[in-house]
Amino acid sequence: MLEADKIYLGTSDKPEYLLLGLANRHGLVTGATGTGKTVTLQVMAQGFSDAGVPVFCADVKGDLSGIAEAGEAKDFLLKRAEEIGFKDEYKFGACPTIFWDLFGQQGHPIRTTVSEMGPLLLARLMNLNDTQEGVLTIAFRVADEEGLLLLDLKDLRAMLGFMAENADRIQAKYGNVTKASVGAIQRQLLVLENQGGDSFFGEPALNIADLMRTTTDGRGMVNVLAADKLMNSPRLYATFLLWLLSELFEVLPEVGDPTKPRLVFFFDEAHLLFDEAPKALLEKVEQVVKLIRSKGVGVYFVTQNPLDVPDSVLSQLGNRVQHALRAYTPRDQKAVKVAADTFRPNPAFKTMDVITQLAVGEALVSTLEPKGVPSIVARTFIRPPSSRIGPVTEAERRQIIATSPIGIAYDKTIDRESAYEILGRQVAANAPAEPDASAPPTASGFDIGGILGSLLGTDKKRGERFTATQRVARDVTRTVTNRVAGDMAASIGKSVAGSIGGSVGRSIVRGVLGSILRTR
Repeated sequence: MLEADKIYLGTSDKPEYLLLGLANRHGLVTGATGTGKTVTLQVMAQGFSDAGVPVFCADVKGDLSGIAEAGEAKDFLLKRAEEIGFKDEYKFGACPTIFWDLFGQQGHPIRTTVSEMGPLLLARLMNLNDTQEGVLTIAFRVADEEGLLLLDLKDLRAMLGFMAENADRIQAKYGNVTKASVGAIQRQLLVLENQGGDSFFGEPALNIADLMRTTTDGRGMVNVLAADKLMNSPRLYATFLLWLLSELFEVLPEVGDPTKPRLVFFFDEAHLLFDEAPKALLEKVEQVVKLIRSKGVGVYFVTQNPLDVPDSVLSQLGNRVQHALRAYTPRDQKAVKVAADTFRPNPAFKTMDVITQLAVGEALVSTLEPKGVPSIVARTFIRPPSSRIGPVTEAERRQIIATSPIGIAYDKTIDRESAYEILGRQVAANAPAEPDASAPPTASGFDIGGILGSLLGTDKKRGERFTATQRVARDVTRTVTNRVAGDMAASIGKSVAGSIGGSVGRSIVRGVLGSILRTR
């Protein structure tokens, strides 16, 4: 049953396979809670790994981590293997696994920079409205053009402060920038920090190549993201996975249709990506899903209900595994009908009826045949996994992390010079010097500082109003200062911006989802 160019999924009236050469045509795994989706994902991930294909998947409930340890000969597993004619070939074994965690607690930390994520995804992450998103986009544009690195959230906060102080100069070129909008974004940044988002932004940023490793014996590494705590911030979870998908899209070269994928990406709890997503973002997601196939990446959405995935994306998913659905409500009944209608009919049964009758570990399977046509849907008993069903222990996890090929590359945070430091120096340089009380009076007997203080209003006590002359002098001074500050930012920024993706200062270009478009 096990064949070199196929992944064995289970048995209907015949063995059911997923062809490696068509695995980059994407897929969908759906079914109600407790019907066996996680085990199916585990079987598929191990099949890809054994075939030399690296895998990335999120461990939402914590039980997918067992893929890192060999399974045990339990009665129900051996019984299933015997029922489907798999007993002789069924062996237990672990997958080579790398654990990741945005918070750095249950795996290697994953970080990216604010500049690399870009304004579109960051606006989605912070749930900004159109006006606020526009102001954020301007902030990125100014930072890109003036060579200001936005590495972490304090850099973005400093940039927003710079925007507020220089709103008049900036909006003359880019459009309206109000302090109210800037303040609203600042408040959302605080919410993001409270959700743990500050752990995600910074350096060293993730190198995509570290997700595409293989072992010395040719197996693909399975990258497991610890997402049980991350799910408490569902918008952060969805935005992170979407960013990762966009990074793969921007970084990887075109390869057409390879004999097997370069990477397979499982997007669990896929409904979180599409819930309340604006139309513009959905259109870009659809574009990435369509085009990333030619980069050799297969994307598999895992969710409870096929209605969770928009039709425009659903139409791109050629390989499908449908576990049982319940039809208790009108929406459930609609979901059953939608799921049934997407399969190529089998004359042996009525698909819509069978979907509600499937047992745990049983599924309707339809994969792409050699010419790219979906196979006739088959009622299939999913094969038992070779790795452990259930989570690893804390000690096992720590041992796997300690011996990981990633080593300590991401363990220590780096905080180098960026927008926060550059803008901070500008503020310090432009601050008025403290008067020297011991300085002698000028030779002419006039107090020049006192005259300028009276003219500019710097000697005013709190609550006193400026005169008309002082207001004019103050505005002129601010205009000159802002121009000088802008020139300083451009000059200083250009000297350090070369560290992001080979892009410098005014040459930064952004891709489909707003992340930095890297030059190759």
